[in-house]
Amino acid sequence: MDPEMVALAGTAGTTLVTMLTTEAWQSVREGFASLWHRAQPDRADAISAELEATRSDLLTAQANGDLDSREELGAEWQGRVRRLLVAHPEEMEALRTLLNELAPHTPEVPSVTQHATASGQARVYQAGRDQNFGQR
Repeated sequence: MDPEMVALAGTAGTTLVTMLTTEAWQSVREGFASLWHRAQPDRADAISAELEATRSDLLTAQANGDLDSREELGAEWQGRVRRLLVAHPEEMEALRTLLNELAPHTPEVPSVTQHATASGQARVYQAGRDQNFGQR
């Protein structure tokens, strides 16, 4: 598998899911549906409907405080895009162009930097999200 293709599909899945809950969601839907329309015209309507369903799922999850759904749906779309690119590698450039067009509308994701220093018998536990500790 072409690593560039995998990376592009990963970026596309994340961007797609991130932008479906923004004001630019219609442009995202149209852009991705157009990609499928060129490569697999018989699937274009179904993909458009699946994008609508994904948006609905994301909005519901967001309202319920479900943070895991975004990652799960992003992984699903990453897989769909990757499979499309495997079958139609000629669409890689079109996907890059679409992602570049959407870039100005992509919300900024805050970055987190963690630093820790431990000495002696000290322990440092760092996490970007949840941490669970069980008894030994």
